[in-house]
Amino acid sequence: MRITIAGAGAMGSRFGLMLHKGGNEVTLVDGWLEHVTAIKEHGLQANFNGEEITAHLSVELQSNISSEEKTDLIILFTKAMQLDKMLQDIKPLIAEHTKVLCLLNGIGHEDIIEKYVSKNNIFIGNTMWTAGLEGPGKAKLFGNGSVELQNFIPGEEETAKKLANILSASGLNANYSDNIHYSIYRKACVNGTMNGLCTILDTNMAGLGATKPAHDMVVTIVKEFAAVAKHEEVNLDIDEVVEHVETCFDPETIGLHYPSMYQDLINNNRLTEIDYINGAVSRKGKKYQIATPYCDFLTQLVHSKEELLKAK
Repeated sequence: MRITIAGAGAMGSRFGLMLHKGGNEVTLVDGWLEHVTAIKEHGLQANFNGEEITAHLSVELQSNISSEEKTDLIILFTKAMQLDKMLQDIKPLIAEHTKVLCLLNGIGHEDIIEKYVSKNNIFIGNTMWTAGLEGPGKAKLFGNGSVELQNFIPGEEETAKKLANILSASGLNANYSDNIHYSIYRKACVNGTMNGLCTILDTNMAGLGATKPAHDMVVTIVKEFAAVAKHEEVNLDIDEVVEHVETCFDPETIGLHYPSMYQDLINNNRLTEIDYINGAVSRKGKKYQIATPYCDFLTQLVHSKEELLKAK
């Protein structure tokens, strides 16, 4: 299958590498010139569960896309604030048959995607895989994960299941979901706790979990997400979600991982996705007249840190 990874950062590199190893024709597309150049010159270099490997994948700078060869599947891994620009840049790759799978962090990206492809070709999901970049063209990939996905509108269930099978054939452990909005909110609770808190406290997830206030902070943030989700007919099981979030603290699994927001801001001096995670809950809270003080404050803290570090 011809697959385009739109946003070839840490997670995009993982999916691109695994799909390539699974026998698919993969092209990475990204806007980071140094990263694209490094992959072109040296291949994608990865520490893959302790094994040093190099994969020679096709890679293109998103501003240079002009190919007449259409793609079968686009997997979106851009940062949320970069989504519209990415889809605009890769329009030459999109045909009537092209499917788009959105695996971005955060809540509610479909309004942007449907400007570029028909609703029947949109699939939404989330992933519990982790990944990191150690520099341009160098990925660190460890641990196991999974993917859940669903068709955006009714009638495309079989296609969604076929996409899940394609991902699973490359070891990505994908499953069809009949309630993906629950899963997306559940994953957003992980991002809404681990990302912002680890970034502000300058620690990995195990370090956060070792602090005495961690549990209370997680519970409070999850309750704010749940209150907003309820107004969108998504009923989160707060106790189950908190327990799920706190599995991230385990240093024997993924606890030593630094979340993507930490990597963006602290390691790479880049602006974060906070407006599409805790910031989205803050906006929705105002819309539904729900108090979300922790999400409000955490969003403000991360923006202040962006300013102090002069992130771009």
